[in-house]
Amino acid sequence: MMTLFLQVSLIILVLVSLLWIWSVLIKNVSIVDIFWGIGFVLVNAFYVFMSDEINARKILVFTLVSIWGLRLALYLAYRNIGKGEDFRYQEFRRNYGPKRYWWFSFFQTFLLQGILIMIVSLPLLGVNSSTSSGELMILDYLGIIVWLIGFTFEAGGDYQLARFKRDVANKGKVLNTGLWKYTRHPNYFGDSAVWWAYAIFSIAAGSYWQIIGSIVMTLLIIKVSGVALLEKSLNDTKPQYREYIEKTNSFFPWFPKK
Repeated sequence: MMTLFLQVSLIILVLVSLLWIWSVLIKNVSIVDIFWGIGFVLVNAFYVFMSDEINARKILVFTLVSIWGLRLALYLAYRNIGKGEDFRYQEFRRNYGPKRYWWFSFFQTFLLQGILIMIVSLPLLGVNSSTSSGELMILDYLGIIVWLIGFTFEAGGDYQLARFKRDVANKGKVLNTGLWKYTRHPNYFGDSAVWWAYAIFSIAAGSYWQIIGSIVMTLLIIKVSGVALLEKSLNDTKPQYREYIEKTNSFFPWFPKK
């Protein structure tokens, strides 16, 4: 298992290094966001390819990870390409200075993302390194249900937000309809749910400690780069957001407060 992990870690290191070189040439760190979903697809594909045997659970997880990762990459490419560098990286570039940020970004962003991909993808390693028969059981079907809920919230939330932003009349307004009526971050909730589905598949395969990856992903979403960062930005830029906060759950979907 460790050999497999180290082999794919080396592949990811090479890929993020090449991506970093490209970002320096075009002066745009945002391209790393598009690689996030693709990275998990590549890692999981390597695990499946190196497996001694292919079974129903591995095929199922391979399919779900590929759908999730490629959908996310395509969405971020649609959102980011041609729009310039994301405001987060622009702020880092200003704070550190352009003469220092070009090399600092490798450690702060690209190498860090590669490390996180390897840690978060541990449930996928758990599924593909397991010696279990791979025959689907009740836990696997529970995992499918959790994945479908998560994917619906993530993809649906992204679609509703993209459609909302396309209408120039909505500039400066807060989206509070559709899935966004029940949680302020349906896409982040959905992303977390998808990774807990992978944790369930890992447990079904008899691999338990690997669910650490799903725990790390949820903590990242809630405490670091997702909910916490976006909430701070929206509070500063959209006065209506404070009223939205009073009525709508932050993460877990629930009916609006009166």
